[in-house]
Amino acid sequence: MLDFTSALYLGIEHRGGELAPWRALTTGRPAALEASTDEHRLGAALASLVGCPAALLGASTLHLFWDLFGVLAERQIAVFVDDGTYPIAGWGAERAAGLGVPVRRFARHDPEALRRELGRAEAGRRPIVVTDGFGPVRGGAAPLGDYLAATREREGWLVIDDTQALGILGERADTGTPYGRGGGGSLRYHGLGGEDIVVVSSLAKAFGAPLAMIAGAARFVDRFERRSETRVHTSPPSASAFTAAHRALAANAAEGDARRSRLARTVCRFRERLAAPRLHAAGGTFPVQELRAREVNGRSLYEGLLRRGVRAVLARSPRGAPAVRLLFTTQHSDDDVDAAVGAIARLAA
Repeated sequence: MLDFTSALYLGIEHRGGELAPWRALTTGRPAALEASTDEHRLGAALASLVGCPAALLGASTLHLFWDLFGVLAERQIAVFVDDGTYPIAGWGAERAAGLGVPVRRFARHDPEALRRELGRAEAGRRPIVVTDGFGPVRGGAAPLGDYLAATREREGWLVIDDTQALGILGERADTGTPYGRGGGGSLRYHGLGGEDIVVVSSLAKAFGAPLAMIAGAARFVDRFERRSETRVHTSPPSASAFTAAHRALAANAAEGDARRSRLARTVCRFRERLAAPRLHAAGGTFPVQELRAREVNGRSLYEGLLRRGVRAVLARSPRGAPAVRLLFTTQHSDDDVDAAVGAIARLAA
């Protein structure tokens, strides 16, 4: 069975025998009581990678977004959520709404729609604009520069869920290196920075480590650490997760750009060979590709691929219809790509 369902885009896996040993999987103590030296060292490395002054670790983006909006809601704010934002960040915004904060949505990747909503905001509330850094299939890179400019006009903050971009996008992107270099994510990709930006990202996709980080201004990260509720009431990431994250960052520094180049070539091969009058894939050069075929039902295509030994992801298209997505990693060979294209073409015909 050819498998195109994994988001381990760079092929960085952490098998038991490959991880450095640890003394105990967990200390049994909450992070608020005793943050480890290892956590601060890893946070500093991630902050440097993504282009922020400071970073802190969490068990998941859900933990971090829950805390983030709880901390932000301690002051007079209003939240504006890009309509294409991944649900977990939206769940954090729902917590803010439950605490009495006005929450509005605006059209996906539309800076003018954001400006209109900001113009309607209640005076005296600092705007918090929430968006994905990169949305596979649905629009690609968000217009972060425009969002940041609109937010700064009203002395607001920009909050970015950068889970998809971290490890893939980086600085100095060009036609030969479409993802850019370094894998630092959206801030590096767009050349942005500032103390009014907060980045939240999981490391579980490109880096394959089951934990998450929040990055931003040192003063804000310190406040977040002191005010966090999940650091008091839930367990911190495990020792194995910290070890996997360190290993992933080392692999990214040593060979990340080579892995990204290989991944881009694999995706381009798929898109070039798939080209047909009735069939194409949405997603650009990003490793998440959604099949678009006229007069071909998405569920039927998905089930047909399974019968032919190709496992894909059955999702919903932006219009709500069943859609088939293939996720590519550096572990897919040219033969894997060609076999998948052949199966898709036969079904579409």
